[in-house]
Amino acid sequence: MNKTELIAAISEKAEISKKDADKALAATIDTIVDALVKGDKVQLVGFGTFEVKTRAERTGHNPATKQVITIPASKAPAFKVGKAFKDAVNK
Repeated sequence: MNKTELIAAISEKAEISKKDADKALAATIDTIVDALVKGDKVQLVGFGTFEVKTRAERTGHNPATKQVITIPASKAPAFKVGKAFKDAVNK
């Protein structure tokens, strides 16, 4: 399912126009991203939790030259699936 198909499905389930469904989806995604940028978690009970994980600085190897390099610390968004969501998928 791509974004257009998702918007159509939201529109049909919520009985709203596709334009309103697109606005709602965009607002939801923007709100989640803004919260993660601030360092907050977003918990949707029954669905899952969005959070930011911190990766420590580490060493690696350049596969082309076999030279040891330092990979800098970074932050990455993560999603942990909720129990109800996982159970629904595993039926």
